[in-house]
Amino acid sequence: YLLLYGELPTKQEKIDFDRCIMQHMMVHEQFTRFFHGFRRDSHPMAVMVACLGAMSAFYHDSIDIKDAQQRMIAAIRLISKVPTLAAMAYKYSIGQAFVYPRNDLSYAANFLHMCFSVPCEGYKINPVLSRAMDRIFTLHADHEQNAST
Repeated sequence: YLLLYGELPTKQEKIDFDRCIMQHMMVHEQFTRFFHGFRRDSHPMAVMVACLGAMSAFYHDSIDIKDAQQRMIAAIRLISKVPTLAAMAYKYSIGQAFVYPRNDLSYAANFLHMCFSVPCEGYKINPVLSRAMDRIFTLHADHEQNAST
């Protein structure tokens, strides 16, 4: 929220923002087939880059960078869908079935759920690990990604 709007949210703004992010974590079902075009031993970052590029084919209604509203929609979609795509890249690399996000979990808890659950058994999310992952995501968002990271 802070990086998008330049200020901290009120309590209600945070609730609304979190709900918006959670409700947009699902990716188009065709992404599951997109992953199958990669070798299983492909580097996960290469797969992520391809998926992020492919998002414009699925969500072409928000790619006009001159339109502030479209930029905001694209930012929300990226923030929402990157954990899902990252978890899918991981699951594909280890030969496991994709696990879909749940709207009742936090951002970090959802990422852990999608990475470590399997269809027949849910992953019991440790709240300490979830809070730590949330802080890691916050630090990473603020730090950006440079060549040495």
